Amino acid sequence: MRRRFDLRATTVTFGLAAVALVLTGWVVRMAFDVAQRRPAWVFVLVLGAVAAALLSRRARSRGAAARAALRTTDALAAATATALDELEQGRAVEEVEHACPEEVTAVVRTEHEELSPDEFEEAIADLCRRDGCTEVEVVGGAGDLGADVLATAPDGRRVVIQCKRYGDDNKVGSQDLQRFGGTCFTVHGADVAVLVTSSDFTAPAAEYAAWCGIVCVNEERLRDWCEGGGPAPWERLLPEGDGTEPPEQATW
Repeated sequence: MRRRFDLRATTVTFGLAAVALVLTGWVVRMAFDVAQRRPAWVFVLVLGAVAAALLSRRARSRGAAARAALRTTDALAAATATALDELEQGRAVEEVEHACPEEVTAVVRTEHEELSPDEFEEAIADLCRRDGCTEVEVVGGAGDLGADVLATAPDGRRVVIQCKRYGDDNKVGSQDLQRFGGTCFTVHGADVAVLVTSSDFTAPAAEYAAWCGIVCVNEERLRDWCEGGGPAPWERLLPEGDGTEPPEQATW
C-alpha cells in the first residue's frame, strides 16, 4: 500500500533544514570574523579542542589500562588463593602424617610360594622391623652358617632366624634343624633361635627343635604372624625341660 503525500510534513522538514543551514552559515561567518579580528582566540580554541581530544583519548586509555590492571589483580588474587589452599592442604596432610605415622607393613604375602628365597628372607626381616626389632640385618647367603636374619628383640635379646622357602610338598626335616641347631647358639650367640618355613616340619624335626629350644614357625603360624593374629616368635615363652624328656614343642 502506497503512502500518501503529506504536504505539511514536507514543508516542515524543508523549513527546519533551511533554518539549520542559516544557523550553520551564521556560525561560520562569526567564526571567520573572530579569526580576522582576534586570531589569538582561534589559536586558543584550537589548542583547547586538541587538548580535549587528547584528554578524552587518554581517559579511554586509562580506563582500558585500569580494566587490564583490574583483571590482572583478580588473576593474581585467584592464583594466590589457590596456592594458599594447596599449602594448607599440604600442611594438613603433614599434620595427619605426623600425628598418625604410617606403620611399617610387612612385605610377606599370603602366597609365600611366589617369593624367591631372597625375597622370603627380606620379608621375614620386614616382619621383625614391624614388630619392634632393631638392628635387623639379612645375612643369608654363602657362608652364613645357618643364619639368614639377625635382629635385636625389643627386650634386647639376640634373635637368629633361618628361613626355608619350601613348597607345600617339601617339609623341613630333622637334618635342617640339626644343622641350624649346631650354629645358632654357639656361633651366632642366639638368645632366641627361630626357623621359619613356608611349608611345615616333620615330626622328628619338631621334636629336635623342642629339645634344643628352637622356635619353629610353619606356614600356618607364619600367616598368623603376618596378619597379626599370633605373637612374634621371640614373644613365645619356651617351657623349661629338666633334661629327662623333651619339653613342649616349640612350634606355634
